Amino acid sequence: MNRKYRKTVIAANWKMNKTPTETKAFMTEFKGLMPKGRWCDVAICVPAVCIPAAVRAMRETRVGIGGENCSAHASGAFTGEIAANMLVDAGCKYVIIGHSERRAMGETDAEVNAKVKAALLNELIPIMCVGESLAQREAGITEEWITMQVKAGLAGIPEEKIRKIVIAYEPIWAIGTGKVATPEQAEEVCEHIRTVIRKMFGAKIARATSILYGGSMNEKNAYELLAQPDIDGGLIGGASLVPEKFVQIIEAANQPTN
Repeated sequence: MNRKYRKTVIAANWKMNKTPTETKAFMTEFKGLMPKGRWCDVAICVPAVCIPAAVRAMRETRVGIGGENCSAHASGAFTGEIAANMLVDAGCKYVIIGHSERRAMGETDAEVNAKVKAALLNELIPIMCVGESLAQREAGITEEWITMQVKAGLAGIPEEKIRKIVIAYEPIWAIGTGKVATPEQAEEVCEHIRTVIRKMFGAKIARATSILYGGSMNEKNAYELLAQPDIDGGLIGGASLVPEKFVQIIEAANQPTN
């Protein structure tokens, strides 16, 4: 982490877990455990039906609520989709875009790019996900694959808006598997992502971009991962569903930095 130049962000991705009633109970317990430090931004991205309950519960806190996906379209005949302005009106500050589970359903780089643009147009903070499969890593094409995803996802976005985007590196082989990239592996790719941004938008923007790690980060490995210079936070899956574990990760993000 480098707080001198960029924000540290710990974001929860609940995926398809918890009802609105369970969300309220989680938030009540979570608020009682939240650390007092103000170094770290916290986002909790929840299923769409849970957004109102989450927003109500966290209204008087600094925790931002987010959606797990949004449509690239502003409105229209897109049954089951949720527009970015709907998330904003519901009280969201963040939205996850391009998660590997969405990409596995057929979401393309072009669609990710269009969704990022829609989120920015509506003043949402996009958490744009990139990551490689185990086969791609074993084939030695991790950097090429990540470069392509970053370039495609950020294509056509003006420089002044890039600063508002958070990028999450989530090695697909480490999501929900219990396998975790070593701190050195995670740092290597996050550093590469920053290099790609530097080449696209310049050193100043690259230095200011928050890059998260999102592959099975938990309360046991968070401190070591977050100590890496180019890892600016985490996109947390399973561990974010348990208030005590999620708070421990936030506390790890509040560690002193040089």
